[in-house]
Amino acid sequence: MSDETPICSAKGCRADAVWVLAWNNPKIHTPERRKTWLACEEHREHLSQFLGVRGFLKDVVLLKEWESEASPSPDS
Repeated sequence: MSDETPICSAKGCRADAVWVLAWNNPKIHTPERRKTWLACEEHREHLSQFLGVRGFLKDVVLLKEWESEASPSPDS
């Protein structure tokens, strides 16, 4: 785990990330593969549209939800 705050993936943006945009390129990735971009509130829509127009966008999830799904539960 890193102590660094995740930042937005938009070019030149240094804002804290709030959203995870899960995507894949079906020409090079298997259907279950998910790549991720991070987005701040300001860039979420723009980055989503960029991926969506290309047919790559699969899901948009709050970063805190994405992280909680990725971390094992205490009962595991």
